[in-house]
Amino acid sequence: MLQTILNSFSVQDIRKKLLFTAAILALYRLGAYIPSPGVDAGTIKDIEENFTGSNVLGFLNLFSGGSLSRLSLFALGIMPYITASIILQLLTVVVPSLERLQKEGEVGQQKITQYTRYLTVGLAFAQSIGYVFLFQSFQDQAGTSVVGDLTFNKVFLIVITLTAGCTLLMWMGELITQRGIGNGISLMIFASIVAGLPGGLQAWWTNPDPVFVVMMPFVALGVIVAIVFVQEGQRRIPVQYAKRVVGRRMTSGGSTYLPLRVNMAGVIPVIFAASIMAFPPTIGQLLNTPAALDFAAFFSPNSWAYVVGEVFFIIIFTYFYTAVTFNPVDQADNLKKYGGFIPGVRPGRPTAEYLDRILSRLTFPGALYLGAVAALPTILISQTSANFFFGGTSILIVVGVALDTVKQLEAQLMMRNYEGFLK
Repeated sequence: MLQTILNSFSVQDIRKKLLFTAAILALYRLGAYIPSPGVDAGTIKDIEENFTGSNVLGFLNLFSGGSLSRLSLFALGIMPYITASIILQLLTVVVPSLERLQKEGEVGQQKITQYTRYLTVGLAFAQSIGYVFLFQSFQDQAGTSVVGDLTFNKVFLIVITLTAGCTLLMWMGELITQRGIGNGISLMIFASIVAGLPGGLQAWWTNPDPVFVVMMPFVALGVIVAIVFVQEGQRRIPVQYAKRVVGRRMTSGGSTYLPLRVNMAGVIPVIFAASIMAFPPTIGQLLNTPAALDFAAFFSPNSWAYVVGEVFFIIIFTYFYTAVTFNPVDQADNLKKYGGFIPGVRPGRPTAEYLDRILSRLTFPGALYLGAVAALPTILISQTSANFFFGGTSILIVVGVALDTVKQLEAQLMMRNYEGFLK
């Protein structure tokens, strides 16, 4: 992996993409320290204990890279965009017009992307209003509120600033995807989690529970090994190509394989599940009533209800996202079109049914793996006296995004350094 990164700097085009990606991520981290207008920066430091540990605010603060605890320009993070993406992908299954747009190729996908952007702005605006009133209830030891006395102009200014910050992040993430290396949204979440790594290491080292201090490195190492092992695992379906006559030439047949990954969805189901499970506690915190706070505590990231719900949504989204990214019918048609067939399976519909059956058998253990990696470290940590949320979900996202980014780097290097068969 390190050799791949070093080799990538020797190619000018890839080096420009890497520097562009690094510059955008640096701007993202810079914006995490720019306070919103109308916020008392001195009071913010006295309420940071509300955003540490295993409560929902600590979880959301982790995914925003510490921006939420400062109520900075990028306090909302990229979560509204992820929530909007989930809603649009679910609506494509229910709404016929959106389903038709999805099948129209690039033009239809651009329309769906535009709808996702509009929905992101609406969700960010609503969430900003909730955060303003939530922070208004936070006070320091002297009784000073973070946002002071609320007036319409002040609320409007803070809400517009936070909404604009979220919209800017969405644009920056799309820029990374188009002109940089890797998926921009995933890399921003990656940068947010990695930004909390020094604080997480300090919390681990200074934790008073000796069981947690000894156990945590082994748990983290085991999770990383499991992630790499399963992420790289694949089922190779043999494919045979028959001889064909093209014009006056006869192309010789050959044999290859169709790789089906155990986890074809990557870390997307984990991000989606974390976004959905963070929604109920967030509403409870924003309402700030005794019943709502009890509801938020029931779904806190360290509770059994949260773990069970997260595993359930991870399994659902793994199947859903795999079905979106891999269509057995299209694969079977492409094989038949170019004269390919799977030995022992008839071309056409039998091939599609065979691929669908293999994919279903692969997706189930892949979904269980994602759920186990996300839940087991949290369960183990909850059995100690540790107040620490840098568990399986965070490690899974970090390692998964790192692997996907390195694979894209390797693909870029292969395209530019392929010597061909004439040499």
